[in-house]
Amino acid sequence: MKFFIKEKVLSKKWFLNYFLLLLGSFIMAVGYVFFISPNKIVPGGVYGISIVIHYITTGVLSFFPNGFPIGLMGLILNIPLTIIGIKILGPRFGVKTVIGFVLTSVFIDWLTYLWGDEPLVHDDILLSCIFGGLLIGLGLGLIFKSKATSGGSDIVAMIFAKYTKLPLGQLIVYIDSVVVLFGLIIFKDWKVPLYSLIVIFITGKVVDIVLEGMSYEKTLFIISDKYKEIGDKITNNLNRSGTLLSGKGIYKGSKKNIIFTVVNRRELALLENYINNIDPNAFLTVINANEILGNGFKPLKEKMEE
Repeated sequence: MKFFIKEKVLSKKWFLNYFLLLLGSFIMAVGYVFFISPNKIVPGGVYGISIVIHYITTGVLSFFPNGFPIGLMGLILNIPLTIIGIKILGPRFGVKTVIGFVLTSVFIDWLTYLWGDEPLVHDDILLSCIFGGLLIGLGLGLIFKSKATSGGSDIVAMIFAKYTKLPLGQLIVYIDSVVVLFGLIIFKDWKVPLYSLIVIFITGKVVDIVLEGMSYEKTLFIISDKYKEIGDKITNNLNRSGTLLSGKGIYKGSKKNIIFTVVNRRELALLENYINNIDPNAFLTVINANEILGNGFKPLKEKMEE
């Protein structure tokens, strides 16, 4: 099975992906150094473990009096995990994954050397969690867009998924939760897991936005006896299209015509007002569309080429 796509070296796509990888790794490191690690937040993954180890080794190691470097510890954890992952799961981790976590580790320790262990914003952990989560999520999203993975807990989750058949996303949450609890046990402060969960939540949301984009489109299912008039409104006035589906009511068994279409927020308001005027008893289901690909919207081919 083919797990990653080979790219032509020095092609435009090759340069773009490696630029995204470099930029994503740097942004992710900024999030950790300026907002997360100085506040002892443990947002899961190998860098969450590295933050805990950094603080419990402060003043203990003569060669690292300020604590074991977070980036170096992340690198030490990521390398064997990647090797084990390749042996168990096969070659689904491309060279960009290795470059990605190496760059992130280097950037973290380099920025820490330049900046130190002081937070950018003092006495406001919540603000640090918000911006730290935003930056880590943005960095991770760019890394994923470059067709690489973040390594670490993702690899562990993939290994467990192979043997347990549990959903990968669910396993990642479990593993990150264990890391957060590890931080609670070591730091003995309930603020650590609570703030860490905020960072994990924000990070996940930002990754989704980066990968799928900010979508303002709405998916509509419309059931109305005036379906022809509504269809004309959609095609002629809104310059949209749609699909007419045949359905059957459960209660009376009567035939129903269902319009399936996608519009933006402005068009939704216009369409709702029109439907209310001609058929106030119409039934509408409005769903947020995370991503729309195809005719009239972003072509699927264009997304695959990004």
